[in-house]
Amino acid sequence: MAERPPTTARPEPVRQTIAAIATAAGRAAIGVIRLSGQGLLDFAAALSGKRPEPRSAILADFTSADGSIIDRGLLLHFPAPRSFTGEEVLELHAHGGQIVLQMLLARCLELGARIAEPGEFTRRAFLNGKLDLAQAEAVIDLIDAATAVAARSAVRSLQGEFSREVNALLEQLVELRALVEATLDFPDEEIDFLEAADAFGRLERLQQRLGGLFARARQGRLLQGGLHVVLAGQPNVGKSSLLNCLAGDDLAIVTPLPGTTRDLVRGTLQLAGIPLHVIDTAGLRETDDEIEKIGIERTWREIERADAIVLLVDARSGVGDAERAILAQLPAHLVRLTVHNKIDLVPCAAERREHDGAIEIALSARSGEGIELLRQELLRVVGWHPSEDLFIARERHLQALADTRQHLETACEQLPRLELFAEELRLAQLALAAITGKFTADDLLGEIFGRFCIG
Repeated sequence: MAERPPTTARPEPVRQTIAAIATAAGRAAIGVIRLSGQGLLDFAAALSGKRPEPRSAILADFTSADGSIIDRGLLLHFPAPRSFTGEEVLELHAHGGQIVLQMLLARCLELGARIAEPGEFTRRAFLNGKLDLAQAEAVIDLIDAATAVAARSAVRSLQGEFSREVNALLEQLVELRALVEATLDFPDEEIDFLEAADAFGRLERLQQRLGGLFARARQGRLLQGGLHVVLAGQPNVGKSSLLNCLAGDDLAIVTPLPGTTRDLVRGTLQLAGIPLHVIDTAGLRETDDEIEKIGIERTWREIERADAIVLLVDARSGVGDAERAILAQLPAHLVRLTVHNKIDLVPCAAERREHDGAIEIALSARSGEGIELLRQELLRVVGWHPSEDLFIARERHLQALADTRQHLETACEQLPRLELFAEELRLAQLALAAITGKFTADDLLGEIFGRFCIG
């Protein structure tokens, strides 16, 4: 008999009322305090003397225990289950001064609420079935979106587009597992039965669709995390000038003296909708200067964590022994580009060229000539393909998809040992289901929702 697909193992939600300031810290015209739990109409009456109608804003005076007015604002009530968390939700829209909001929050705690843990509102929405895990992660991705493209992609994930793709794959995988499990009771006919049911064709189509989803998820991962690029090279080759040119601002100090940059200088800009995190580093050279040595050590640590490295060389001298020594020490997996800077000082045009299998860009950070070539090459080497149907994805999602793909490939290798074939399909299903939370360990939930500030 075919095994039933895994269902979401969700504990009963905690019914204690939680409260938090839902708006960002700082002065503003309006600040919001959100509560979630049960019996919140009584809570509203104790706080304001009023019981608002569902989803209707009313003007109310928020009072302290002695009846004095803390503030006047709007009061909204969202009955369960038609709320963000699936529980009763109460919102206080008050003036945005931090002292006022802290006083209101303290009053809510006096009435029996407790401070919400990081991510607890969204976690309750997940536990109550209002969002799956991928959608819950999209909430923080939308809040943290650094570009318009990333924001639109996060909205698509929040609306469930990514989840629908994953669930469609799960349905196909469950159907395939059902076929395989059904044949285990007929050992003399199992392979013929699977061929008649086109089980192997189903598996091939499943792998193709999974490959397409993985490719889109990789693009979404770039939108979520951005691209970390380290500018490295000898002192005085123009790293700081290149950072300033890419950012369009004077982020780093530029002087004719070598060794000006002794610590990391960071800048973030948009590159075709991708957050590009550029790190200017200390020049790599032998030195007796203790401060400069610390900067060089930090440079190498940053290189280890980078997605790509841009090695700058002076166009007047080209790649020498010092540059080759730097290239030899780079991690093997690291995407690398060599940039010949200062073409404004030599008779050389801006261009992209390949030399000994390596990509080289000739440009001038001072004049900006050739900068667009570098931008386009960075996008190319990381595999970026602009599209309007992307969704935000995380490293966790990519790993789950990669594990699913590996189990399906292993399943193919196990034929005609049908029991092992069936086991790999089961493991593939578990890996894929973890994306939306149909099979997710509690410690993973803690890690995910712990990244929220409050919501």
